[in-house]
Amino acid sequence: MAKELRIGMLGCGFMGRAHSNAWLQVNHFFEREHKPVLKAVYGREQDRAQLEKFAKMWGYESIETDWRKVVERDDIDLIDVCVPNHMHHDCVIAAAEAGKIVVCEKPLAMNAKEGEAMVAAVEKAGVPNMVCFNYRRVPAISLAKQIIDEGRIGRPFHYRATYNQDYTISAKVPQGGLALWRLDAKVAGSGVTGDLLSHSIDTAEWLNGPIVRVVAHTETFIKERVHAETGKTEKVEIDDACMFLAIFANGSIGTFESTRYARGRKNYNTFEVNGELGAVFFDLEDPHILQFFRYADPKTGQKIEDHLTGWQRIHVTAFEHPYMKNWWVPGCTIGYEHTFINMFADFLASLEGGPKFQPDMRCALRTQRVCDAVLQSAREKRWVDIPPE
Repeated sequence: MAKELRIGMLGCGFMGRAHSNAWLQVNHFFEREHKPVLKAVYGREQDRAQLEKFAKMWGYESIETDWRKVVERDDIDLIDVCVPNHMHHDCVIAAAEAGKIVVCEKPLAMNAKEGEAMVAAVEKAGVPNMVCFNYRRVPAISLAKQIIDEGRIGRPFHYRATYNQDYTISAKVPQGGLALWRLDAKVAGSGVTGDLLSHSIDTAEWLNGPIVRVVAHTETFIKERVHAETGKTEKVEIDDACMFLAIFANGSIGTFESTRYARGRKNYNTFEVNGELGAVFFDLEDPHILQFFRYADPKTGQKIEDHLTGWQRIHVTAFEHPYMKNWWVPGCTIGYEHTFINMFADFLASLEGGPKFQPDMRCALRTQRVCDAVLQSAREKRWVDIPPE
């Protein structure tokens, strides 16, 4: 008989939708002992109309306008933190102290100091915890990890990442509020560095190992915007764009770029790894495809036949590909929402004696430290070293 896992959701916005859908769907596609039950969802009093609509649509049994009441409830086992970044610290620590399992959206915190306190709290309480860098669970990205771990690209030389969007080009786009809090530094902490490049950094370190040095530049193109909640024109303090160079512990070098001003790009999240024996390339706007360049046999180091070299497009939908045996027949693709289902399936497996889930908060703290170093480098206009754990 399935064991109920009673969910308390903090947040009723975009990520709350993605998480709610995943909790509802995970048992339909993965055999797990735990059965998530949506017990309560928190939203601000001023957002009550949306909160009530959200709860009805997703089937939550109750609503709360005080997040602490959700954390304190005896009928909730897991707290899922999908509120804006400035609330992560307090919500996670309170949940840990209440003995709850803790799920937290990325980035972990506003900065590494907050992240350290959060890690200390969950480790002191001994509660299972995870941070939602969901792109690790894109089957094509997981396949890239498998290919790299199998030695098929050999010694890595270059890592290139981009994460580009275009939704803030207009000066008429406000900052703050329920929809655009990511443009408000007091709520988000940073701009594209924490929101987008944190994904790129997590993926990069998962595939290619630790980043040890960075040098960065950030830019804010529109200096003032109307605040959605105050109606006043206020200074914009987040980074609209960021580019940085990185040196990895394995000796390879990397370039990272992110902007919300790349006209025509909606969610252009790419990476390419070039190695001695081969290379891989991925683009989230074409998520079911992994491009692989095979130059030499990893076992012998011998170059393959000349007429067989070249980039191949792997259609990552076959049963032998990561996660895909749980989905449809080969050739049928899955989408963005499925990455959260895959992620929660892995997390539930870890609660049931399976492999330890990564990234947990300690792992995500590493990503936070890289983000902090990038922003420090941009402020101070110099290389910044990132100490090992």
